[in-house]
Amino acid sequence: MQIETITTKPYQDQNPGTSGLRKKVKVFQQTGYLENFVQSIFDSLEETQGKVLVLGGDGRYFNRVAIQIIIKMAAANGFEELIIGQGGLLSTPAASHIIRKYQADGGLILSASHNPGGPDEDFGIKYNVNNGGPAPEKFTQAVFQRSQVIDQYKTADIPDIDLDNIGIAQFEALKVTIIDPVTDYAELLETIFDFKVLKQSISSGYITLLFDAMSAITGPYAKRILVDILGAPADSVINAEPLEDFGGHHPDPNLAHAHELAERMFSDNAPVFGAASDGDGDRNMITGSNIFVTPSDSLAIMAANAHLIPAYKAGLSGVARSMPTSQAVDRVAASYKIPCYETPTGWKFFGNLLDAGKITLCGEESFGTGSTHVREKDGLWAVLFWLNLIAVKRQTVADIVQEHWQKFGRDIYCRHDYEAIETPIANGIVDHLRAQLPTLPGQVFGEYLVSYADEFCYEDSIDGSISKNQGIRVGFENGSRIVFRLSGTGTVGATLRIYIERFEADPEKHNQEAQTALAFLIELAEQLCEVKQRTGRSEPNVIT
Repeated sequence: MQIETITTKPYQDQNPGTSGLRKKVKVFQQTGYLENFVQSIFDSLEETQGKVLVLGGDGRYFNRVAIQIIIKMAAANGFEELIIGQGGLLSTPAASHIIRKYQADGGLILSASHNPGGPDEDFGIKYNVNNGGPAPEKFTQAVFQRSQVIDQYKTADIPDIDLDNIGIAQFEALKVTIIDPVTDYAELLETIFDFKVLKQSISSGYITLLFDAMSAITGPYAKRILVDILGAPADSVINAEPLEDFGGHHPDPNLAHAHELAERMFSDNAPVFGAASDGDGDRNMITGSNIFVTPSDSLAIMAANAHLIPAYKAGLSGVARSMPTSQAVDRVAASYKIPCYETPTGWKFFGNLLDAGKITLCGEESFGTGSTHVREKDGLWAVLFWLNLIAVKRQTVADIVQEHWQKFGRDIYCRHDYEAIETPIANGIVDHLRAQLPTLPGQVFGEYLVSYADEFCYEDSIDGSISKNQGIRVGFENGSRIVFRLSGTGTVGATLRIYIERFEADPEKHNQEAQTALAFLIELAEQLCEVKQRTGRSEPNVIT
């Protein structure tokens, strides 16, 4: 095998965020750009010789090209085996499971998650460690530092691999194993849920369902599991073929972007259950006939009913939520007398808690939920969790939600996203908020007395690492909150997310429309941050 060492120059913008490096495709197509970042990852590992690497992505544009580049680089850097999903495809939760099942040393996942795909859209890459979860901040910072000074990368002169045929190819010391991307993952889910009761509920017509794969990675997974194994009609899965541009969809599972699903679920002929997943399969949106379940409520309902799922019937060791996620799951944890952890946004923060056995379930308001079965959030796992609940409880989605609110109260909640704000303006908004923090406690706004105002800082109870500047919180004496946070998942400018939450104990007020119930706090959020004034915008890009 002929190994070439290519001279290169560093790029200064390769700082991976909470979900890896995400840029426009044209950025990744620059000479040496992808190669620099991949070599920086390999250089930051303790060892590459004789190691096993999992490789796959969500099928977006540039996925196949990137995989062939990475295969050649892995060969040159001494990896012993690559495990690759057929067609270069692997959902993020499936990749996490495969890393764990085959005891690989790590994995490269090629995805920009819920961001659009295509020649003029987004691409991404991240490294997952041997527990199947995203690399910790210490490692990603080492990668960034290496990328700042890198002057060469290695590649091997080997032919392109046939990614479409399952089997094993050998290139001297490198073994390349092409696997079915779905089988291992489907077998895992069958050990968690009661597939027998699901089959009976679907075949009897008690459960009718609609799943929108949004022309993204979960199409083959949903067809295999929901249709082939559980017996749902073929038309229960829509937009099932993964496309390089997601068919023009913005593969973000919310009411704004999953509009085909939303129209069906809020119609007179809606099925019992509806769901959608995102570009790489780790997010989920849960709906029922004429009802949308917020991700915060979904996590809380899962926690409250986990004992009905075979894999969790012994109970939960604890739960965790990201800081901006509503406090609904906290109320479940308090009732069940189990620990509840509040972490920064980013699944890697849950990984330490899961590995240490501190928690069983975890979730984020950004349409992500997961458990001990993998080290990523998992869209189809959440779908099957809800289907299993419906089948066992013999209730509709709306009934399950109402029952939960009756027992625990309702955290009325919404998120407003202002996308692609010019970075200096976004930073100015945050600086303006920071300047107010010392003076806000004790102030009264209408019926809301500010009890605390701070910038969230997290000390990891497992490894002692400290994560600062994780979002600005304004909390009120009655338990309501407003949270402001800049998101790192976009590729243009910055996204300001504003989270508004108010607890309502009175069952007579549980069915209020969220934007109406939270109107005062929404106006107060603008008063505090001035996002409309500073950007000239009249409304958020997305409300969830």
